[in-house]
Amino acid sequence: MGRKRCVGGDGSKMAAGCCGVKKQKLSSSPPSGSAGPGGGGGGSHCGGAAAAGGEPGALPPPGGPRLNGIGGLAGGAAGCALSPPLPPSCGGGPAGLSPPASSLLASPGSGGPGCRKMVVSAEMCCFCFDVLYCHLYGYQPPRSPRFTNDPYPLFVTWKIGRDKRLRGCIGTFSAMNLHSGLREYTLTSALKDSRFPPMTRDELPRLFCSVSLLTNFEDVCDYMDWEVGVHGIRIEFINEKGSKRTATYLPEVAKEQGWDHIQTIDSLLRKGGYKAPITNEFRKTIKLTRYRSEKMTMSYTEYLAHRQHHHFQNGIGHPLPPYNHYS
Repeated sequence: MGRKRCVGGDGSKMAAGCCGVKKQKLSSSPPSGSAGPGGGGGGSHCGGAAAAGGEPGALPPPGGPRLNGIGGLAGGAAGCALSPPLPPSCGGGPAGLSPPASSLLASPGSGGPGCRKMVVSAEMCCFCFDVLYCHLYGYQPPRSPRFTNDPYPLFVTWKIGRDKRLRGCIGTFSAMNLHSGLREYTLTSALKDSRFPPMTRDELPRLFCSVSLLTNFEDVCDYMDWEVGVHGIRIEFINEKGSKRTATYLPEVAKEQGWDHIQTIDSLLRKGGYKAPITNEFRKTIKLTRYRSEKMTMSYTEYLAHRQHHHFQNGIGHPLPPYNHYS
């Protein structure tokens, strides 16, 4: 607090420089076993060192570079042997949601009470489930949803099981129209996160989907000038070989891991591939951009309840194809 602040940057400005360790993917998850400063030079999170790198042969998506984007220590992602659920179709409002997701709809943005109304909504998570379901079961893709199509930098995160292990998370710092951006990154994060195998039908009933919209980008001069649990951070640094590297953590990561500022920065440097000893002098050379996010999370159970509520309200006694709601 009281630290000198540089001129603020916006999401589109940042997009040009947010290439990851291997060009197109930017690491933003903590390495497993990394609970303190440094995080272990060779460590990787969520079961694979590939988290810090790009997909072999992957091309950058139309909206900008892909970013691995969420923390949380995770083991293997076991699926469930459940019978295929009914084809989904989401309702247009929060009335059909179970209490956890319904309460999220009314929660204030990251800036606290009195701030502008949140843009992120449960319908966005619902749409992501629709897109994934249609892909896995071979339905036509869902039509365009009713929520806003304004452009935002975004992440789509999948977690699985009672302990909510990370199952996939990729996003972009380039502002994308939400309809196409969520459609793209739903499948990219579920099927092409290099840390995990592609998602399967059996895993659907145990999934949680989170949509994060990134806002309020600010370049800062002091690498300590951000707040744990409030800001996400993106760092840019020069590694031992003289190459520029970038990495990011979403706002929730440091708080979930119980890290302070130094632990978070050091873990992020390790995830970005920096292997040399980390000194305070080196930390001062980091270019840091802080940002906030609006986040919504929905379980598959809540998603089905949302869909069924829509059917009952409209007097429909049989399942609709997933795309009918958006026609």
